[in-house]
Amino acid sequence: MKHWLLPHPILTPTLAIIWVLLVNSLSPGAIILGLLLGWAIPLFTLRFWPDQVRLRKPLTLLRFILVVLYDILVANLAVAWLILRGPRHIEPAFVVVPLSLTTDIGISFLANTISLTPGTVSSWLSPDRRSLVVQGISVQDPDDLVKTIKRRYEAPLLEVFEPC
Repeated sequence: MKHWLLPHPILTPTLAIIWVLLVNSLSPGAIILGLLLGWAIPLFTLRFWPDQVRLRKPLTLLRFILVVLYDILVANLAVAWLILRGPRHIEPAFVVVPLSLTTDIGISFLANTISLTPGTVSSWLSPDRRSLVVQGISVQDPDDLVKTIKRRYEAPLLEVFEPC
């Protein structure tokens, strides 16, 4: 009965907010439809979710989202600057990031965060799920990129999604 009422309490408002942003309207109809979609989509996809997602530290997740939004803004400017300077300043590289995350949702969040940030793309997850290959558009120091990913993205995700 509980799953029918609100199958994913965090996903429902998130989908509603995304809907309101997509339709670019704060009308009551847009909000109600967003909430309806935010309730129905998780309900109909419930059987495809392997486990119930458990957030240990929601405020850390909020801080993580703010860090990612800031990094996306800065990375957009950095990539634009690289494009304006020309191709001779681009130093692409593949970097292997060893993972401490073990949950599907944590690894998925990390890989998607890396791909959302302009200038980096998650390319491959090892079969043992212990490392993630990331391609960067301009990598002067591969170790620095690994440290940045682990500190800014993986560490907060470990706090939020990994069991104690």
